[in-house]
Amino acid sequence: MNSFKIGLVQMRMGEDANKNLSHAMEMIEKAAKQGAQVICLPELFRTPYFCQTEETAKFDLAEELNGETSKKLSALAKELGVVVIASLFEKRALGLYHNTTITLDADGEQAGVYRKMHIPDDPQFYEKYYFTQGDLGFSACDTKFGKIGTLICWDQWYPEAARLTAMQGASVLFYPTAIGWQTHEKAGLGAAQADAWETIQRSHAIANGVFVASCNRIGKEGDENGLEFWGNSFVADPFGRIIAKASSDKEEIITAICDPALIEETRRDWPFFRDRRIDAYGDIVNRFGK
Repeated sequence: MNSFKIGLVQMRMGEDANKNLSHAMEMIEKAAKQGAQVICLPELFRTPYFCQTEETAKFDLAEELNGETSKKLSALAKELGVVVIASLFEKRALGLYHNTTITLDADGEQAGVYRKMHIPDDPQFYEKYYFTQGDLGFSACDTKFGKIGTLICWDQWYPEAARLTAMQGASVLFYPTAIGWQTHEKAGLGAAQADAWETIQRSHAIANGVFVASCNRIGKEGDENGLEFWGNSFVADPFGRIIAKASSDKEEIITAICDPALIEETRRDWPFFRDRRIDAYGDIVNRFGK
């Protein structure tokens, strides 16, 4: 397998969905000019993060899996010869919606679909109101440049999700993300929350011997008590080292080289897959205890 360059688009979202899509496409073009071959956008990039409230009208923001976003990004991926990872508010059927990521290969064809498996339900993160749990499982897809896996935001906290995706042969775990501070918590807990978020994902890189790429949004959204998205998009190598990182408050593109040889080297030194006791993990399917 050859090395390839990944790019993360950290961006701010406005109220106009069409402008957000156009801006994302401009950022993809800039990333491609910087040599990025696999380019990831933040979670639900076409709109502000609408899950801060529960409003029936917000379901009108959803689109079909092969709708406008998919078609325009597919054409762009083919034109630029790059892979694009895009997050959608998917309308699967009447009354059935998902938080979904599509992977578009360099020929514009759809290489993979992932529906968010872990759905949060916290103050200002009311995702269970909008999204049905994913039913496609964890998987990795082949692209022109390498085999990659996609997970989404809240999935970041679950080692099982990272492990099962890595077991499908992914070289990189991509996490399109929308995570930020609640106004009343930032002063006391903000730094610790951001550190925990980064640490858990670095641990996935180490435990699975893969690259991890987390692509977050930035900006304050909602009213005066709305969420402040903390950016800090980053790429960690299989040793858990941060090899590229964005700021907390600026739109930017970060890039990093994914070298499969480093995965091989790391797994030879730390053969965690070799030493797994797959005969002893049956209880992992229980909610708690036996």
